[in-house]
Amino acid sequence: MLGILPGVVNINTMGSNGNLVEETRTRKPRFLCLHGFRTSAQILKKQIHKWPDSVRQKLDLVFVDAPFPAQGKSDVEGLFDPPYYEWFQFNKEFNQYTNFEECLDYIEQCMIKHGPIDGLLGFSQGAILSAALVGLQAEGVALTRVPKIKFLIIIGGAKLKHEGWAEKAYATPIQCLSLHFLGKEDFLRPYGEELLKSVVDPVVIHHPKGHTIPRIDDKALPTMHSFLDKIQIMISEEQEKERVMDNSVAVA
Repeated sequence: MLGILPGVVNINTMGSNGNLVEETRTRKPRFLCLHGFRTSAQILKKQIHKWPDSVRQKLDLVFVDAPFPAQGKSDVEGLFDPPYYEWFQFNKEFNQYTNFEECLDYIEQCMIKHGPIDGLLGFSQGAILSAALVGLQAEGVALTRVPKIKFLIIIGGAKLKHEGWAEKAYATPIQCLSLHFLGKEDFLRPYGEELLKSVVDPVVIHHPKGHTIPRIDDKALPTMHSFLDKIQIMISEEQEKERVMDNSVAVA
Protein backbone atom coordinates (compact mmCIF):
# COMPACT_ATOMS: atom_id res chain seq x y z
CA MET A 1 0.00 0.00 0.00
CA LEU A 2 1.30 3.44 -0.95
CA GLY A 3 0.44 6.70 0.73
CA ILE A 4 1.39 10.35 0.78
CA LEU A 5 1.51 11.82 4.25
CA PRO A 6 -0.86 14.67 5.09
CA GLY A 7 0.36 18.15 4.19
CA VAL A 8 1.30 20.43 7.06
CA VAL A 9 -1.30 23.10 7.77
CA ASN A 10 0.15 24.86 10.79
CA ILE A 11 3.87 25.65 10.66
CA ASN A 12 6.23 27.75 12.73
CA THR A 13 8.20 30.52 11.04
CA MET A 14 10.67 33.05 12.41
CA GLY A 15 9.17 36.54 12.70
CA SER A 16 11.05 39.82 12.16
CA ASN A 17 11.46 40.18 15.94
CA GLY A 18 13.12 36.77 16.19
CA ASN A 19 10.10 35.06 17.75
CA LEU A 20 8.39 32.00 16.35
CA VAL A 21 5.12 32.78 14.59
CA GLU A 22 2.50 30.15 13.76
CA GLU A 23 1.45 30.43 10.12
CA THR A 24 -1.60 28.72 8.64
CA ARG A 25 -1.33 27.40 5.11
CA THR A 26 -4.22 26.14 3.05
CA ARG A 27 -3.96 22.42 2.53
CA LYS A 28 -4.38 20.81 -0.86
CA PRO A 29 -7.48 18.73 -1.61
CA ARG A 30 -6.72 15.12 -0.72
CA PHE A 31 -7.89 12.35 -3.04
CA LEU A 32 -7.91 8.63 -2.35
CA CYS A 33 -6.85 7.06 -5.65
CA LEU A 34 -8.43 3.75 -6.75
CA HIS A 35 -6.57 1.89 -9.49
CA GLY A 36 -7.94 -0.23 -12.31
CA PHE A 37 -8.85 -3.92 -12.35
CA ARG A 38 -5.86 -6.21 -11.77
CA THR A 39 -3.34 -3.40 -11.52
CA SER A 40 -1.99 -1.70 -8.39
CA ALA A 41 -1.41 1.53 -6.49
CA GLN A 42 2.14 1.69 -7.83
CA ILE A 43 0.90 1.36 -11.42
CA LEU A 44 -1.71 4.09 -11.01
CA LYS A 45 0.90 6.35 -9.47
CA LYS A 46 3.11 5.87 -12.54
CA GLN A 47 0.16 6.49 -14.87
CA ILE A 48 -0.79 9.73 -13.11
CA HIS A 49 2.83 10.88 -13.20
CA LYS A 50 2.39 11.64 -16.92
CA TRP A 51 0.14 14.57 -15.93
CA PRO A 52 1.81 18.01 -15.86
CA ASP A 53 3.45 19.19 -12.65
CA SER A 54 1.04 22.11 -12.63
CA VAL A 55 -1.80 19.60 -12.13
CA ARG A 56 -0.17 17.12 -9.75
CA GLN A 57 1.18 19.85 -7.48
CA LYS A 58 -2.37 21.05 -6.78
CA LEU A 59 -3.41 17.67 -5.39
CA ASP A 60 -2.58 15.58 -2.34
CA LEU A 61 -2.86 12.07 -3.76
CA VAL A 62 -3.04 8.90 -1.66
CA PHE A 63 -2.62 5.64 -3.58
CA VAL A 64 -3.80 2.33 -2.12
CA ASP A 65 -3.84 -1.26 -3.40
CA ALA A 66 -7.18 -3.01 -3.74
CA PRO A 67 -7.87 -5.64 -1.05
CA PHE A 68 -7.80 -8.78 -3.21
CA PRO A 69 -4.89 -10.29 -5.17
CA ALA A 70 -5.66 -10.72 -8.88
CA GLN A 71 -7.48 -13.98 -9.54
CA GLY A 72 -6.55 -14.14 -13.20
CA LYS A 73 -4.34 -12.67 -15.91
CA SER A 74 -3.79 -8.92 -15.88
CA ASP A 75 -4.08 -6.87 -19.07
CA VAL A 76 -1.00 -4.90 -18.02
CA GLU A 77 1.35 -7.90 -17.80
CA GLY A 78 4.49 -7.03 -19.75
CA LEU A 79 3.82 -3.32 -19.33
CA PHE A 80 3.91 -3.03 -15.54
CA ASP A 81 5.40 -5.35 -12.96
CA PRO A 82 3.22 -7.37 -10.53
CA PRO A 83 1.74 -7.78 -7.98
CA TYR A 84 -1.75 -6.99 -9.27
CA TYR A 85 -4.96 -6.49 -7.30
CA GLU A 86 -8.71 -6.24 -7.83
CA TRP A 87 -11.39 -4.42 -5.84
CA PHE A 88 -14.08 -7.10 -6.18
CA GLN A 89 -15.01 -9.96 -8.49
CA PHE A 90 -17.89 -10.29 -10.96
CA ASN A 91 -19.46 -12.73 -13.42
CA LYS A 92 -19.26 -12.59 -17.24
CA GLU A 93 -22.33 -10.37 -17.45
CA PHE A 94 -20.87 -7.98 -14.82
CA ASN A 95 -24.15 -8.04 -12.90
CA GLN A 96 -23.24 -10.33 -9.99
CA TYR A 97 -20.53 -9.31 -7.54
CA THR A 98 -18.39 -11.15 -5.01
CA ASN A 99 -16.66 -9.50 -2.04
CA PHE A 100 -18.31 -6.15 -2.81
CA GLU A 101 -19.25 -5.34 0.79
CA GLU A 102 -15.75 -6.29 1.93
CA CYS A 103 -14.41 -3.87 -0.69
CA LEU A 104 -16.59 -1.03 0.60
CA ASP A 105 -15.46 -1.68 4.18
CA TYR A 106 -11.83 -1.71 3.07
CA ILE A 107 -12.14 1.64 1.28
CA GLU A 108 -13.73 3.15 4.37
CA GLN A 109 -10.80 1.89 6.47
CA CYS A 110 -8.39 3.52 4.00
CA MET A 111 -10.28 6.80 4.25
CA ILE A 112 -10.09 6.67 8.03
CA LYS A 113 -6.38 5.84 7.99
CA HIS A 114 -5.40 8.51 5.46
CA GLY A 115 -8.07 11.10 6.27
CA PRO A 116 -9.29 13.65 5.89
CA ILE A 117 -10.15 12.49 2.37
CA ASP A 118 -11.90 15.15 0.28
CA GLY A 119 -12.44 13.20 -2.93
CA LEU A 120 -11.92 10.04 -4.91
CA LEU A 121 -9.88 9.60 -8.09
CA GLY A 122 -10.54 6.37 -9.93
CA PHE A 123 -9.62 4.62 -13.14
CA SER A 124 -11.66 1.79 -14.72
CA GLN A 125 -12.92 -0.48 -11.92
CA GLY A 126 -11.69 2.14 -9.48
CA ALA A 127 -13.66 4.81 -11.36
CA ILE A 128 -16.84 2.71 -11.33
CA LEU A 129 -16.43 2.34 -7.57
CA SER A 130 -15.61 6.00 -6.97
CA ALA A 131 -18.75 7.34 -8.64
CA ALA A 132 -20.98 4.73 -7.01
CA LEU A 133 -19.59 5.42 -3.53
CA VAL A 134 -21.00 8.95 -3.51
CA GLY A 135 -24.53 7.61 -3.95
CA LEU A 136 -24.01 4.70 -1.57
CA GLN A 137 -22.74 7.12 1.06
CA ALA A 138 -25.73 9.42 0.51
CA GLU A 139 -28.06 6.43 1.04
CA GLY A 140 -26.27 5.52 4.25
CA VAL A 141 -25.14 2.06 3.07
CA ALA A 142 -21.40 2.80 2.74
CA LEU A 143 -18.75 5.14 4.15
CA THR A 144 -20.90 5.98 7.17
CA ARG A 145 -17.90 6.67 9.44
CA VAL A 146 -16.12 9.21 7.25
CA PRO A 147 -16.93 12.74 6.03
CA LYS A 148 -18.94 13.26 2.88
CA ILE A 149 -17.09 12.82 -0.42
CA LYS A 150 -16.95 16.27 -1.99
CA PHE A 151 -15.06 15.71 -5.26
CA LEU A 152 -14.63 13.07 -7.96
CA ILE A 153 -12.11 12.55 -10.77
CA ILE A 154 -13.42 9.72 -12.96
CA ILE A 155 -11.23 8.22 -15.71
CA GLY A 156 -12.76 5.56 -17.92
CA GLY A 157 -15.76 5.12 -15.63
CA ALA A 158 -19.21 3.54 -15.86
CA LYS A 159 -22.18 2.63 -13.67
CA LEU A 160 -22.53 -0.46 -11.51
CA LYS A 161 -24.47 -3.23 -13.25
CA HIS A 162 -25.48 -5.17 -10.15
CA GLU A 163 -29.18 -4.33 -9.89
CA GLY A 164 -29.36 -4.10 -6.11
CA TRP A 165 -26.25 -1.97 -5.65
CA ALA A 166 -27.03 0.20 -8.68
CA GLU A 167 -30.49 0.96 -7.33
CA LYS A 168 -28.90 2.36 -4.17
CA ALA A 169 -25.94 4.08 -5.84
CA TYR A 170 -28.01 6.08 -8.34
CA ALA A 171 -31.20 6.58 -6.34
CA THR A 172 -30.56 10.31 -6.51
CA PRO A 173 -28.27 12.34 -8.81
CA ILE A 174 -24.60 12.54 -7.86
CA GLN A 175 -24.22 16.11 -6.64
CA CYS A 176 -20.55 16.50 -5.73
CA LEU A 177 -18.17 18.33 -8.07
CA SER A 178 -16.90 15.82 -10.61
CA LEU A 179 -14.50 15.69 -13.53
CA HIS A 180 -14.86 12.89 -16.10
CA PHE A 181 -12.36 11.74 -18.75
CA LEU A 182 -13.96 10.10 -21.82
CA GLY A 183 -11.77 8.44 -24.45
CA LYS A 184 -12.89 8.39 -28.07
CA GLU A 185 -11.64 4.80 -28.49
CA ASP A 186 -12.48 3.62 -24.96
CA PHE A 187 -14.70 0.52 -24.97
CA LEU A 188 -16.31 1.90 -21.81
CA ARG A 189 -17.13 5.26 -23.37
CA PRO A 190 -20.88 4.55 -23.92
CA TYR A 191 -21.14 3.47 -20.29
CA GLY A 192 -19.19 6.52 -19.16
CA GLU A 193 -21.66 8.70 -21.06
CA GLU A 194 -24.50 6.84 -19.35
CA LEU A 195 -22.92 7.63 -15.99
CA LEU A 196 -22.97 11.33 -16.84
CA LYS A 197 -26.77 11.21 -16.90
CA SER A 198 -26.70 10.43 -13.17
CA VAL A 199 -24.37 13.33 -12.34
CA VAL A 200 -25.28 16.96 -11.66
CA ASP A 201 -23.24 19.42 -13.77
CA PRO A 202 -20.30 17.14 -14.61
CA VAL A 203 -17.12 18.61 -16.08
CA VAL A 204 -15.96 16.50 -19.04
CA ILE A 205 -12.59 16.21 -20.76
CA HIS A 206 -12.62 14.31 -24.05
CA HIS A 207 -9.45 12.65 -25.33
CA PRO A 208 -8.62 10.63 -28.48
CA LYS A 209 -7.22 7.55 -26.71
CA GLY A 210 -8.75 4.27 -25.54
CA HIS A 211 -9.15 2.78 -22.08
CA THR A 212 -6.19 4.48 -20.48
CA ILE A 213 -5.19 7.40 -18.32
CA PRO A 214 -4.50 10.06 -20.94
CA ARG A 215 -1.99 12.84 -20.94
CA ILE A 216 -3.51 16.24 -20.34
CA ASP A 217 -2.83 18.27 -23.48
CA ASP A 218 -2.90 22.04 -23.92
CA LYS A 219 -6.56 21.93 -24.93
CA ALA A 220 -7.65 20.09 -21.79
CA LEU A 221 -5.30 21.83 -19.36
CA PRO A 222 -7.45 24.98 -18.79
CA THR A 223 -10.46 22.78 -17.96
CA MET A 224 -8.39 20.75 -15.53
CA HIS A 225 -6.95 23.84 -13.85
CA SER A 226 -10.37 25.46 -13.58
CA PHE A 227 -11.76 22.36 -11.86
CA LEU A 228 -8.84 22.16 -9.45
CA ASP A 229 -9.01 25.87 -8.66
CA LYS A 230 -12.70 25.54 -7.84
CA ILE A 231 -12.17 22.69 -5.40
CA GLN A 232 -9.20 24.45 -3.83
CA ILE A 233 -11.42 27.45 -3.11
CA MET A 234 -13.91 25.15 -1.42
CA ILE A 235 -11.15 23.59 0.70
CA SER A 236 -9.85 27.05 1.64
CA GLU A 237 -13.31 28.25 2.67
CA GLU A 238 -13.87 25.10 4.72
CA GLN A 239 -10.50 25.47 6.44
CA GLU A 240 -11.24 29.13 7.26
CA LYS A 241 -14.59 28.20 8.82
CA GLU A 242 -12.86 25.59 10.95
CA ARG A 243 -10.23 28.12 12.03
CA VAL A 244 -12.86 30.68 13.03
CA MET A 245 -14.81 28.03 14.92
CA ASP A 246 -11.70 26.86 16.76
CA ASN A 247 -10.85 30.43 17.72
CA SER A 248 -14.39 31.01 18.96
CA VAL A 249 -14.19 27.91 21.14
CA ALA A 250 -10.80 28.98 22.47
CA VAL A 251 -12.09 32.47 23.40
CA ALA A 252 -15.18 31.03 25.05
